[in-house]
Amino acid sequence: MKLLTIKNLNISDKEGQAIIKNVDLNIYNQSLNVIIGESGAGKSLTVKAILNHLPTQLHMSFDEFKMQGQNTSGIKQLLGKHIGYISQNYAQSFNEYTRLDKQLIAIYRYHFNVSKDNALKKIKKALTWVNLNDESIINKYSFQLSGGQLERVNIASVLMLDPELIIADEPVSALDLSVQAQVLNFMKNIQQEYGLSYLFISHDLGVVKHMCDNIAIMYKGRFVEIGTRQDIYTNPQHIYTKRLLSAIPKIDVANREAHKEERRRVEQEYRENHKDYYDENGRVYNLHAISPTHQVALKNGGAE
Repeated sequence: MKLLTIKNLNISDKEGQAIIKNVDLNIYNQSLNVIIGESGAGKSLTVKAILNHLPTQLHMSFDEFKMQGQNTSGIKQLLGKHIGYISQNYAQSFNEYTRLDKQLIAIYRYHFNVSKDNALKKIKKALTWVNLNDESIINKYSFQLSGGQLERVNIASVLMLDPELIIADEPVSALDLSVQAQVLNFMKNIQQEYGLSYLFISHDLGVVKHMCDNIAIMYKGRFVEIGTRQDIYTNPQHIYTKRLLSAIPKIDVANREAHKEERRRVEQEYRENHKDYYDENGRVYNLHAISPTHQVALKNGGAE
């Protein structure tokens, strides 16, 4: 069953210049979904449009916007109890001058009419979900916690509201690599245990490889390839996707030369066959299906 459906999302500036163009997005119940792209690709802007948090100078339009099959003008009114949002700026999610327990209780009671004691019980339970079993941690101020601890508290503040969908914008990009793996692992475990849906935003195909069911690759405000994890990682078709994959750091020393040769091959394909992937203005072509689960923006799809 589809949890969130968006058809033909477009974002333009006040001069009418397109920034995000013809984006379709389908998120299914209990699924892990990722939007991948380099900085400036339009990933975070797409999320802001979904959350109805766009800057006032930008204009958004769409043909269809449904949450659980019901039409909506946006999901801002659903934030909290139905839609959870994890920002990449987790340190800014809390007031450093107020103890964390007071902030978390206020967040919970904003959405649920319960006593402070009952709110605190749910908060403590949510902390165990993110492997923070020391309850005294929320009696501290945000600046007293490490980056990994604070990010976990941030995630717990979303999970405690029992949302159906969690949108996570680069949730581990500011953390050390070892902490990144820990956070992603328990987020995946929570998703499997409680049947959540995720929409991850990331610039790194390597980081999210084991965190996704479906992947959408974005370049300059348009999707260039959409598919399952198997489609993207084992059968990439667009040169932009191939370049992202070849850029993933490899730790396999024995095959280092083979990895270098693959990167050289991809870059040669990019130089020699550029016109098959981009029109004369550098725009990507329209998506078209090459299988029931796999769509790619290639020349024979037709450029606008």
